[in-house]
Amino acid sequence: MRWDRLSIDEEATRQLPGYSEPATVRTFNAPEAMDIRFYEVRSKSVLNKVPKASRMPFRWTVNPYRGCTHACVYCLDGGTEILLADGGSKPLADIRPGDRVVGTEQIGANRRYVVTNVLDHWQTLKPAYRVTLADGTSLVASADHRFLARGGWRQVTGKQPGGPRRRLSASDQLLGPGHGRAPGADEPVGTVRGLWVDAVETLGEERVLFDITTGTGDFIANGVVSHNCFARPTHKYLDLSPGRDFEREIVVKVNAPEALRAQLARPSWKREHVALGTNTDPYQWVEGRYRLMPGIWDALRDSGTPCSVLTKSPLLLRDVALLKQLADQVGFTASLSVPTLDERAWRETEPHTPHPRARLEAVAELNRVGVPTGILIAPLMPGVNDAPEQVERILELAAEAGATSVGGLCLHLRGEVRGIFFDWLRSYRPDLLPRYEELYAGRAYAPKAERERIARLARAPGRGNWRKAFRGRAAPPPPEAPAAPEQPSLF
Repeated sequence: MRWDRLSIDEEATRQLPGYSEPATVRTFNAPEAMDIRFYEVRSKSVLNKVPKASRMPFRWTVNPYRGCTHACVYCLDGGTEILLADGGSKPLADIRPGDRVVGTEQIGANRRYVVTNVLDHWQTLKPAYRVTLADGTSLVASADHRFLARGGWRQVTGKQPGGPRRRLSASDQLLGPGHGRAPGADEPVGTVRGLWVDAVETLGEERVLFDITTGTGDFIANGVVSHNCFARPTHKYLDLSPGRDFEREIVVKVNAPEALRAQLARPSWKREHVALGTNTDPYQWVEGRYRLMPGIWDALRDSGTPCSVLTKSPLLLRDVALLKQLADQVGFTASLSVPTLDERAWRETEPHTPHPRARLEAVAELNRVGVPTGILIAPLMPGVNDAPEQVERILELAAEAGATSVGGLCLHLRGEVRGIFFDWLRSYRPDLLPRYEELYAGRAYAPKAERERIARLARAPGRGNWRKAFRGRAAPPPPEAPAAPEQPSLF
């Protein structure tokens, strides 16, 4: 079996919401996987329909991994009081998905209190710290937990991958309505007397801590605005903030190839184009251990389903023989994301991803062997990485690599990512704040004129359009149905 050969440092079980069987929890003795836990689950379905509201040019996707090594889990003590939408409160340990709580949202130039839903709830064991405020309020949290202060988000203590962490200090005044007070509807977020940080101290022990994911990416904890795991609510999204906090809980759908083959064999399947890499990178580090992608490509090829992949990793060269078969038999394209060539920008925004030039080398090799491969310059952020000279150099190297398609994708700010990105601007690029408030006023996407400007900036003469590459070609006549494979045992 694919995962029998893994070097396992620890094994346990845990029941995850939405799964009928307990997950096998593994950790691996590898530098890239330190302090990361992998939850092996069996999924009934891995072929997912993309919401109609999406602007993406495809309607079906497959994600063998739920989560990616690009975000942290932020946690609080279970007794922390969470402000509910009705003005009451409930201990964090008792909060459940579906509860309505108070969060915040960036509306125009102001952050305001709004009602939001709890999407997920979990617990973990972590070293604990106590944050004491001037009014006597106490918050017990993990080192990587964030609270909103004047000037932006502050994390309790420690060091962040990719750069220094903006951590709490005695000079910080936290924002929130205060303990025991419910703000009015659409009230601007501010502060009240007593929310100054008085002390931050370690408790010298590990504790069971809890966290939730909400629709806004935050909630009110003991009267202050508290961050949750924002990167992908319940691990469903890849819209990451530039801070690049790293995920430590990865769900691995160990039966993804078999589940996909079963879904593709249904008479109702019309062999529409399937795009991979739309949520989490299927060629992230852990794919080198679990090797799920070869079986997935086999299933798509055998069913005659056209497909494509977007990745940041040259690891897909491992499967080049399969990719060539897909390209020749059913229609396949690959795209590698190269948002920047600047060394510092890469290390700050994508510290655990392969070097951009290694991705360009992969593009050249794939095209050399006959696998149509392009480049997606994304996300392009107005005023950050959209300088013509920056993009032009990527276009030059794309041409040298024989890229079959080149395109740019303008930054979009859906859901909780919006507020986080605006906080990042306030802290690091306040000069761009007025421009972004105008561009993204009341919307997740930049205006059409700005999106078209970005698209023109990344357009390479003589190269295909990345959206057409993802649409793929029409499915060929259906192949003869192969004999149903016997599903291997997981244990």
